[in-house]
Amino acid sequence: MRRSHSVFYEIRRYQTQPGRRDDWVRFMEGTIIPFQTEKGMSVTASFVDEEDPDGYVWIRRFADEQERVALYAAVYESERWQQEIGPEVRRLLVMDEIRVTRAVPTEASGLR
Repeated sequence: MRRSHSVFYEIRRYQTQPGRRDDWVRFMEGTIIPFQTEKGMSVTASFVDEEDPDGYVWIRRFADEQERVALYAAVYESERWQQEIGPEVRRLLVMDEIRVTRAVPTEASGLR
C-alpha cells in the first residue's frame, strides 16, 4: 500500500523513435522541462542512456500523492499540453515502451 505522506520519485524511461533522441532531448530541455517546472513540477534529472542510442531517462520528485495528482492535472489537462506538446511527444517517442517506476528514497539516500 502506498503511503500518502512520503516523498517519492518517478523514474521515467523512454525509447525515442530510432535516431530521434537528439531531437527528443532538445524538445525535453527546450519545451517540456520548462513547461512542467512552470506548472510546479520538480524535475530532478535528465539523462541519455550511454548504452542505448534511443534511450532516455528522467526523474521527477513529488512531496506526496496529492501533489502528484494536482501536478498531473495542471500539466496534462492543460490546453498547451493537449494541443501542442502531447502530439509532439507521441511523434518522437515509442509510446508502448514508456516505463515508469515510483521510487521512495531510503534513509541513507541523498535524495530524501
